Amino acid sequence: MYDHIGLKVKDLAASRRFYEAALAPLGHVLGSHDDTYAGLGPKGAPALWLYAVQGAKGPGTHIALRAADHKAVDAFYKAGLKAGAKDNGGPGPRPDYSPTYYAAFLIDPDGNNVEAVCP
Repeated sequence: MYDHIGLKVKDLAASRRFYEAALAPLGHVLGSHDDTYAGLGPKGAPALWLYAVQGAKGPGTHIALRAADHKAVDAFYKAGLKAGAKDNGGPGPRPDYSPTYYAAFLIDPDGNNVEAVCP
């Protein structure tokens, strides 16, 4: 539904490491980037943009990214933790959202809640 999302980050290198690792299982790659920004998304179509901002504080934004299947959600979670994210809800069904909703939640280096979901 969205075209793209931009997040202000305090440490672009740390955020880039996290998002590259966590989003790889979802089929997303690093696209256009330099020392002040990085774009990630499907090859040739970055839709998540990270912008280095001095003194940025995590706004508590929630981003949910669609995963192809449960294995991709699981891999997102494991890769994100390994890249320094904090657990905010391990992979599993969320029947209170819908009978088939399967998701995992991580807190990125700037305090944003990032979810991978296979509805």
